[in-house]
Formats: sequence, C-alpha cells, structure tokens
Amino acid sequence: MSDKNRMIQKMEIPNSVLDFLVSRSAESSAPCYVYDISRIERNCRQFLEIPYENKSIHFATMANINPEFLGIVRRSGILAFVNSLEHLRKVMAAGYPGKDVVFTASAMDDDAMSFVREHDVRVYLDSPSQLARWRRLFPESPVGIRCNIGDKIEPKVTHAGVFLGHLSRLGFTLSEIEEVAGDPLVTALHLYAGTDIQDVDYFMECYRAMWDLARLFPKLDCLNLGGGFSVSDKESAPFRVDLYGERVTRLMEKQSQALGRDIQLMLEPGRIIGCDAGYFFCKITDVKVRRDCQFVGVNASSTQFPRPLLYPDSAFHPVALQRGSRILSGEGITSSVYGCSTYSRDFLARDVALPPAEIGDWIVLGEAGSYCASAHTRFLGFPPAEEIFV
Repeated sequence: MSDKNRMIQKMEIPNSVLDFLVSRSAESSAPCYVYDISRIERNCRQFLEIPYENKSIHFATMANINPEFLGIVRRSGILAFVNSLEHLRKVMAAGYPGKDVVFTASAMDDDAMSFVREHDVRVYLDSPSQLARWRRLFPESPVGIRCNIGDKIEPKVTHAGVFLGHLSRLGFTLSEIEEVAGDPLVTALHLYAGTDIQDVDYFMECYRAMWDLARLFPKLDCLNLGGGFSVSDKESAPFRVDLYGERVTRLMEKQSQALGRDIQLMLEPGRIIGCDAGYFFCKITDVKVRRDCQFVGVNASSTQFPRPLLYPDSAFHPVALQRGSRILSGEGITSSVYGCSTYSRDFLARDVALPPAEIGDWIVLGEAGSYCASAHTRFLGFPPAEEIFV
C-alpha cells in the first residue's frame, strides 16, 4: 500500500445513522445493517425526475428484497422488477399489484409462465423456444423479448460477467430477432447493457442499436433499457443521473417521433437505489499484527456481508473505525478485516487503511445497501444480520 493509500478515507455517515448505532450499542453488539431512509428516497427521485414523460421506473429487487426497503421504494413512486417467483411473491406481499411488476428470467418453465400471466405481470422472454412455449400457452397474449445486441456494438466486459455478444447466454440474437420480426404480439423489447457502467456514451450507443430493432415490430409500445448504472467507487465519481436523463430523453423523443408513436421508456435501476444508503456495522473482537499488517477480527462473517466474497477482485466498500461516538481519522496502517469463522476467505475487507484498532471498537462498511443483505448465504452457519431503517 502506497503512502497515498495509507491515508484513511473519510466516510460520510449521516448523524441519524451514527446516533442510532451509539444508542443501540449499549444494548446489543450484534452485527447489523442500518439504512438511511432519506437517501433511498433521494435516489428514487433522481430517476423519477428524468424528463421523458412516458416512463416507468422499476427497482431491480435482487439488490434488496427487504419488505421495509420495498415499502420505501413503492411509496416513492418506483415500481418493481423481479427475476424469480420468490421475489414476485415478496413484492406483491409488499403491496405491488402484478401490473406494476416486470418479470425477466431465463429458462422459465410452464408453471412460472402461468403464474406471471395469472397475476398480470409484464413478461420478457429470453429465447425463441421460450416464445414458442408462451404462444402455445397464451396464443393471444402480448409479450416482450430480451435482446442480445452484441453484434451491433462492441460489448463492455464488466466485473459481473458478459451480458452481450456471443459469449453471453442471455437474450435473442440478432438473427433470432429477425426471425420473429413483424410479430404483432411482441410489444416490448428488453436490454441489459451490463453492470456498474459509468459511460453514458456507451448506454446511448446500445440504445440506438435497440431503436433499429424497434422498427421491426409494428405493435411495439415499450423499450425496456434495463439498468447497470454505476455506483461511485474509489476511482470514479457518482453516476450522473441528471446527464443520463437528459440524453435518454432526447433520444426517446427523437426516435418516437421518427417511429410515429409514443414509445414508453422502462428502466430498471438496482444497486444505485440503495447502495449509498446502507451501512454494515460489526464489533471488533480480536486484533492481530502480522509483520506490517493489522488483522482485525469481528463478530460477523462475510456470509452476512457477502459482496467481497462474491466479487473478491472488484467489490469496493469504504471502511471506517468507530470508537464510541467518533469515527477515527488520520494516518492509517494496512489492515484486513476478517470474519469469525475458520474459512480462509472469510474477509470483509482487505488491504485498507485503518487506525490502530482496539477490541470493543466497531467496523463500519459503507455502500452496503444493495447486494449485501440480499445476498446472504447460509454456507458457514451464520444468521442474516438485522436490518434497521432510520
């Protein structure tokens, strides 16, 4: 770690979150997630304020399926996107009617298709064989299809994998789309450009390619342009939703006019809605010094805070050390935060700058509001951490 990186990164923690933890720590030392409700609401507003009028914004619930989180999002005016029947049932239990939900998945069976059709959910299918099965089950029912436009652009490779092009398993290829061109029951097209994309130009390039396909379907009324919006990390600034909104609005207005009808814009923001609103807190229970590294043991496991376990080479979460009511700052020493199992990869953070730690201090991990609690695994036998909203 360079001298520059030895400086402790400052983490902005809302007073409401910090005050809550201080009061809670007097009663409980159990690890927990704490969410700032106002930030979730702010992130929802950014997408609702996109100027294009005929739009529908659907939160990608894989990022956070907590019922209280869903309630905040729903009351803010954001609808839901799911990719499993379990999540569909959970969003309906949270108050979403089926008509406010988008369902996109691969390899759906007849039971799944029947369930979503019965509940009036908007569906996007993943392959020609899926479309043939849908027609057999519901011969007069409109449906959408997921498009793989990888042959029309140079796909970006992102840390979560490949979503476009011949290496991707997802969606109809261009030749498969052309085979169903003109189908009056294909009324919507779906795209997912990738994950954690910062480049607005790349989004627009993908969207223009989608408009070329839109002209193939005479009854098309919706373009679902997915999500994949970047969350700021140690090397990038926050994603400019305002700039993105201006550009996607201009594109939608221009192309709708050229097509001669008003096409609905559908978006599926996921991680960006809750990421910076969540914090994971765990208590320091051991400290070891190994040569020039401080190993900080905590009363939690990476199975409770699993993004570093799932993305060991790319997951970034700012880390802070709390002592009493203070977040400690100043010069740091190279540190790794490890969990309380014997699994060799049970690390919550590696090679970060922290002050000298003491047993009884707290570790705070930021940007923990998405793909953290929802990705809990029972692998090592630790229960889900409590989730609290303030």
